[in-house]
Amino acid sequence: MKIVTILGARPQFIKAGSVSREICRQQGLGEDITEIIIHTGQHYDANMSEVFFDEMQIPRPNYYLGVKAKTHGAMTGEMIAKIEEVLVSEKPDWVMVYGDTNSTLAGAIAASKLNIPVAHVEAGLRSFNMQMPEEINRILTDRISSALFCPSQVALDNLTQEGVEFWKPRAEVVFSGDVMFDGAIHYKNLCSKPENVLIDGDYILCTIHRAENTDNISRLEEILAALNEIAKDRKVILPLHPRTKKLIETNSFDTSNLTIIEPVGYLNMVWLIINCSLVMTDSGGLQKEAYFFSKRCVVLRDETEWVELVSSGSNVLVGCNKHKIIEAASKNYNSKFDESFYGKGNACEIIVNYLIGK
Repeated sequence: MKIVTILGARPQFIKAGSVSREICRQQGLGEDITEIIIHTGQHYDANMSEVFFDEMQIPRPNYYLGVKAKTHGAMTGEMIAKIEEVLVSEKPDWVMVYGDTNSTLAGAIAASKLNIPVAHVEAGLRSFNMQMPEEINRILTDRISSALFCPSQVALDNLTQEGVEFWKPRAEVVFSGDVMFDGAIHYKNLCSKPENVLIDGDYILCTIHRAENTDNISRLEEILAALNEIAKDRKVILPLHPRTKKLIETNSFDTSNLTIIEPVGYLNMVWLIINCSLVMTDSGGLQKEAYFFSKRCVVLRDETEWVELVSSGSNVLVGCNKHKIIEAASKNYNSKFDESFYGKGNACEIIVNYLIGK
């Protein structure tokens, strides 16, 4: 059994790392299974260095395609062509893709054109905002996948409503649970405090990175104004990407009350989540990680694909409205962290067992 895994963004490596550990475990039990990892190059920076792979215990990619930032069409097209070359050479039994990036869609298209079954991890997620490139990628990838691994019941319900029953026999839906939950359990015991960051008492952890916020100056200004106001009373730690930091400086936004730090590694981020009193973010992954570690989360977006977290009261949607953000940060919610939305922490085992036919 040979599986080719297609990855391109840092969060995908974190998710895939958990599945790769399960593949290694199955190999140790005598299963004849091989994983070949392709890194498209969609996101490549210093954090994808040897240190990152060592820290996360993630296998190094077998192929690096070097597809750098381009327009969506140009990037996806180049990825399809380069992935196809590898698939023709490797002749895998499965191609596995994660989430909703251009790398995800490119891998799924390349494989399906060669009649290689596609396994989509995080299938069925929907924000119902077709202005988001991620939403387009999710929908198209689901439609051409053979195994749809749903992280939650809501994701499974979404596919049912879209008529997945009529996609058979090509497609089969599996409620696997969330591989990020598996990872959270594993990395919790490996996390470490960031160096050179003064942590003294209560703090809010915040991240801002989505294009809908960083590329829209009025939205970014409104969010930062709210955070700066909140930080008068509570410390707000904001790991900030250099590009966003430059936008803030260029537009002279007031961040005088914020504790802005450089981006941190994943194990440092897990430590910051575990020890904070509140998470504020526009990240999809961090919304769930806050839930995994029983932290309330204020979502700086107009919609989210993790609707069950909003329904349960764990998360609250505020968009970019300054007054809503400030109010949400000050409220106490009746959060429910005892519900198991994302499986039992054995998603990776369910996925690998399915692929090898156990």
